[in-house]
Amino acid sequence: MYTAIRHYRIGSGTVEEMTKVVEQEFADRIPELVQAVAYTAIDTGEGTAVTITVFPDEELFRKAARVVADLQRDLGERFGVVEESLLHGEVMINRASETVAETVHYAP
Repeated sequence: MYTAIRHYRIGSGTVEEMTKVVEQEFADRIPELVQAVAYTAIDTGEGTAVTITVFPDEELFRKAARVVADLQRDLGERFGVVEESLLHGEVMINRASETVAETVHYAP
């Protein structure tokens, strides 16, 4: 498995407003669009958010770059979203309970 951790800053609007749009328009499609096995978005406070996307392998992570860029451009135009950093690498250890596989919907 291969994981990408992206840190975003929201320039206009709020994380809550952006998250509503992501929930309504993208969240259910993102794993399929980028061939990921897991996708998580986290409000990290002060107008920032982090996404964690897990791929089966590095090749699919690299192939997903164009789709991710399109989504980022769309959110950038609407909310001034800027990717501040990207960390990525091979998963070295993984343990998860069944709770991790449960879908969480945004509910402000």
